[in-house]
Amino acid sequence: MAGRTSREGTYVPEGIADEFTQGEPAQGAPSSGEKSGERPQKPDRPNAPALGLVGTLRWMWRQLTSMRVALMLLMLLAVAAVPGSVLPQRNQDAAGVLEYLADHPTAGEWLDKAGFFDVYSSVWFSAIYILLFVSLVGCILPRSAAHYRALRGRPPRVPSRFNRFPAKASATTDASPEQVADAVAARLRGRISWLPTFRVDRGEEPRPGARGASGRSELASAGAERPSGRASATVSAERGYLRETGNLVFHLALVGLLVSVATGQLLHYRGQAIVTEGRGFANAVVDYDTFEKGAWFRPESLVPFSMTLDRFVSEFASDTVAFAQARDFTAHVTVSEPSGEQRSEQIKVNHPLVVDRAKIYLQGNGFAPDITVRDAEGEIAFAGRVTFIPQDTMYTSRGVVKVPDVSPGLDQIGLVGYFLPTAEVEPDGSARSAFPQPVDPLLVLELYTGDLGLDEGTPQNVYELDTASLTPALDENGDRVKVLARPGETVELPDGLGTLTLGEELPRYVALDLRYDPSLTFVLVFALLALGGLTVSLFTPRRRVWARAYTGQDGATVVEIAGLARGDDAGLQAEVDRALAAVPGEVQQPEAADAPAETSAATPVETGSEKD
Repeated sequence: MAGRTSREGTYVPEGIADEFTQGEPAQGAPSSGEKSGERPQKPDRPNAPALGLVGTLRWMWRQLTSMRVALMLLMLLAVAAVPGSVLPQRNQDAAGVLEYLADHPTAGEWLDKAGFFDVYSSVWFSAIYILLFVSLVGCILPRSAAHYRALRGRPPRVPSRFNRFPAKASATTDASPEQVADAVAARLRGRISWLPTFRVDRGEEPRPGARGASGRSELASAGAERPSGRASATVSAERGYLRETGNLVFHLALVGLLVSVATGQLLHYRGQAIVTEGRGFANAVVDYDTFEKGAWFRPESLVPFSMTLDRFVSEFASDTVAFAQARDFTAHVTVSEPSGEQRSEQIKVNHPLVVDRAKIYLQGNGFAPDITVRDAEGEIAFAGRVTFIPQDTMYTSRGVVKVPDVSPGLDQIGLVGYFLPTAEVEPDGSARSAFPQPVDPLLVLELYTGDLGLDEGTPQNVYELDTASLTPALDENGDRVKVLARPGETVELPDGLGTLTLGEELPRYVALDLRYDPSLTFVLVFALLALGGLTVSLFTPRRRVWARAYTGQDGATVVEIAGLARGDDAGLQAEVDRALAAVPGEVQQPEAADAPAETSAATPVETGSEKD
């Protein structure tokens, strides 16, 4: 390696100035003012130039826009999203957040300060999201410019020698060099003119001497003079530009996905409502049981339509092979537009109703019997439909009745139990449902008295009864009393607490889920584009093929073809053979040599191609 010796007697590579090799002297080293006869000590380290502010920013930008950092940010984003699916989120389950904070006061406080209960709107999650977006954009722009220049450029020139290429072939023919080059170029271009297989550059080059198939100059080896005026027809071809195109499409699709998902999270809204037969709801925030929304959502953007559940029809199999299996669920509804127009619609499982670009899904169903409770004074303390949630395929449904509005001086009443559509009572007093349809319905409840805690201001789950501060009703044997009621019956509550009446009719209810997300179509399109771009990028080979045809000493046309690929390519030799098969005329291939031709290691072989 070229170099020189500096003034201090140290070795300096060629091109490095002395000031960049003069590091800080070691401790005890003589200064420059000492006698020149004394040998100075070597510096501890090179004195590299400082980056400066601009250089540091440029280095940081290059690191951020590298593919390595983009992949790291993508993985980090996936990891950062995990707490959002593990911990309750305040915009989706505020009661769950309060419960978690009550159960874990110390850890919950720190998690709340760090934003783990609002993951997707937290500062750190947004920072990762924005950095990933910037990294992808900064990676795409320069690569797109380089790819555009490559598309407008010409294929690399024909190398001077083919003997060291991994795939090569040669032959002789009676066709002219121009005919051979034109035929090979046509074969490489393919049959579709507007979508060529290879990008081909057809040309000529002067021939200082005829070359054999091995790539050595036959005239030079024989010691003859090089003939002048002889030229060879050449073909340069390159394919694989779609590989980089697919790669860019994949990254652009990722950017589109990021923008679409972010837009959807900002503009989306979702509401759930439980509607019983004969009743309905209006498309307003206050009319939904639960409602979540994006940061840019405005309540006035909701179209004020309303919907009424006319009836709900369910079908179950009654044969022994598929007993009690669900066959169909259909909700017959009436939709009232803001203009006053009404229309009848149906909602089925996986067949949502679309109203004002929002989809209404049928999420669940069950029974909501009418229950009336009178207290010990005979006053109506509770009257209404109670939603019972199915617990199994036989629709054994659990529900809670909270009766806080009793007469003054009386304890509040809480009832919890099951509604059985087709009841089977065992001899020991236990009961279960044997079929999902209301063939022999029965209501089984346990009674509690005390303070329900509804006046404390703490939100409670309407489907749960906190019995910690309540007293259960017991019989003479100390067992809990069960209240049994059938449709149309009125039964006495224990301890003279009043009466309970179960209505004659058994209304059904449906759980509806209304979702609006304007980004869903864009997410699908960009996801398909990303998949397509990745497929093209992975399965498009990057190849270069060169061909040279010239007139040999015997007057026949010598054809040489070579190929080069990026990485391992099992189909490269087949590509070269197909190009050779397109040579016109009477083609003769040389016999295989017993041993490969040796090449002097002292003289490097030129390829004449660009670095791929």
